[in-house]
Amino acid sequence: MEWNFDSGGPIYGQIVEKLKRSIASGELGPGERLPAVRELAVSAGVNPNTFQRALSELEREGLVYAIRTSGRYVTEDRGIIDSVRRELARRSVREFLSSMEALGFKREELHGLIDLVDTDKKEE
Repeated sequence: MEWNFDSGGPIYGQIVEKLKRSIASGELGPGERLPAVRELAVSAGVNPNTFQRALSELEREGLVYAIRTSGRYVTEDRGIIDSVRRELARRSVREFLSSMEALGFKREELHGLIDLVDTDKKEE
C-alpha cells in the first residue's frame, strides 16, 4: 500500500480515508487480516500511535474488527462496506460537481462532457 500524505488535515484522518478507499474498492478484501500496527506505521512513515488512532476510528465505524492476540481484520459485513463505498462515491460526485460549476459548466452540460470523455476512453 502506498502512502502519500498532504498538509490538508491530520495524518490519522488521511490514513482512515486511505483505508476506507482500500476496503471499498476491494483492495483490502472482507475478512482480510491487516498487518500489525507497527508494520503499517513503518510502511507509512508515521508514529504507531497515529496509526493506532486511525485503526480505532475504523473499528468504531465497523469497518475493522480486532481479535485479541490475532490482529485486526476487515469486516465481512457487505452492508457496511457498501455503505462506505456509496458515501465515498457521493463525496466524489459532490467534489466533481463543485469543480465543474467553478469552471462555469451547468449541470445539464456535464452529461455531454462525461459522454465525450467516455467515448475518448473507448477509442484509446
